Amino acid sequence: MGNVEIIKWSFQEKSIKCISNKEQYVNYPVIYMLNNSKEAYIGETVYFKNRMRSHLKDKERKNLNEMHLIRHEEFNRSATFHLETKLINYFIGDEKYKLQNKSKTTSDFTHNYFNKSFYDQDVFKELWARLYEEGIVDNKQHVIENKDIFKISPFKELSVDQLELKDKVIQFCEEQRNIEHNEYGSLFVIKGEAGSGKSVVLSSIFNTIQEKSMETSTPLHDTENYLVVNHEEMYKTYKGIASQLKHLKAKNIAKPTPLINKLNKIGKTVDIILVDEAHLLLTRPDTYNNFYAENQLEELLKLAKIVVIVYDSDQVLKLKSLWNELTLERLTKKAKNTQHYELTNQFRMQANDEVINWINQIKQKRLLPLPYDEGYELKVFSSLEEMHKNIIERNIEYGLSRVVSTFDYLHKKDGEVYYIKEDNGKYKIPWNVTDTKYTWAENKSTIAEAGSIYTVQGFDLNYVGVILGPSITYDEQNDILVIKTEAYKDVGAYSGTEGIENIEEAKERIILNSLNILMKRGVKGLFIYASDEALKNKLLKYEKNRGVING
Repeated sequence: MGNVEIIKWSFQEKSIKCISNKEQYVNYPVIYMLNNSKEAYIGETVYFKNRMRSHLKDKERKNLNEMHLIRHEEFNRSATFHLETKLINYFIGDEKYKLQNKSKTTSDFTHNYFNKSFYDQDVFKELWARLYEEGIVDNKQHVIENKDIFKISPFKELSVDQLELKDKVIQFCEEQRNIEHNEYGSLFVIKGEAGSGKSVVLSSIFNTIQEKSMETSTPLHDTENYLVVNHEEMYKTYKGIASQLKHLKAKNIAKPTPLINKLNKIGKTVDIILVDEAHLLLTRPDTYNNFYAENQLEELLKLAKIVVIVYDSDQVLKLKSLWNELTLERLTKKAKNTQHYELTNQFRMQANDEVINWINQIKQKRLLPLPYDEGYELKVFSSLEEMHKNIIERNIEYGLSRVVSTFDYLHKKDGEVYYIKEDNGKYKIPWNVTDTKYTWAENKSTIAEAGSIYTVQGFDLNYVGVILGPSITYDEQNDILVIKTEAYKDVGAYSGTEGIENIEEAKERIILNSLNILMKRGVKGLFIYASDEALKNKLLKYEKNRGVING
């Protein structure tokens, strides 16, 4: 096929003795894999025989029975470092083996080197194809790349900013760990809008902290730590990651209310709590879900020496979770010590600044002429049926393409299937069908459905088709979007109005936040269908004019 060679032996001393010292890969950069049918360890080395003997003495490797050596005539040390980490990341997404690997130091796998793109793309593509052909892995490369467990894997290569943030958070945790816990712990706030890579960093931080908790030589040894998320789909994904890594435990992934209630019941505090999607934490009591205090972040600060949160006020979806800067500032002042960091780069959407700005203006109820981007497909449709057909086509070509909608259509949690009906009632699509086991977008059958904000928040799609439902309308005379809050059918979003001065304005913000999140799901493209006739006509007019301008 090419220049990648994979050699297999049994993992025992007699196999190592049989390898001749004259072999060109003995003192040459290589990648290797040790495994049995359920567990694996992936590494790289220049001294293959010596490294294998070292592994034979490692208690953790004693149950592994096979070793695979991966070589290429153009390997160098930088390439094997890089490809080792990339393989670990893909093995997590493949989900065949529980990995024994721990994190590497940041400098090992983030630097650039000569001809990096050749190894990252050409060589890795050939390598993974060989692994798949030989039955060592279960999934093709493109299948793994569309998995959520892969996209927020703790072994993802981080940007310079993300690495800086990770170092700062770990240093903060190490410094604050031995400070006496009084009423409130210390707080580290990570801000960033949708698509800025917050969850990827948090996943990496949590993995490293959990590894350090098991190492006697680190300041975080023997700490009890949790990753918390108040989002069902993200909760499933983090649990899935924990099931693939031997040094992560599913019991340390939790939802906020059960963790708060459990710790309060036994009168216990813990060391570190990391909170993803902290804007989804409750900011008032919710007796229906057994939360009786005033603010979940405040309760977590009482229960941990250190709390690290990922936060974006523009992603709040319920009035009972309504955050503002004053609320966060009040809690920041209560914390023992605080630190802040903001991520500003857009990692999800492969779109130019004009497209990002166009979506951001919608948050302000401004509808600008459609921008043009040669590398990002932004397209408006006159019918839902036509948009759905186009999403199905993109799904066949690229995978992970789905239709989603603002929560403007009836849905009840009674086990029945509900539908979105558009195109004058001529076309319908199943609406907000949920599954308790799998993340929505990864279920192949959901290509026939429309998802809600609760099925996709925090996740990537290759193409997203967004239905702007009846709550999103257009006032042609004043050239402005008008939000009809009474048309929004998410009953739970409007509960908990106590203490909110301008309830109508708050409801508008909830709807606009939801729309902003939906429109920023697509990596490669965004398709739009509007239910409101005036809005549809305005968007189609912009689409037509854009074609003239760019034609």
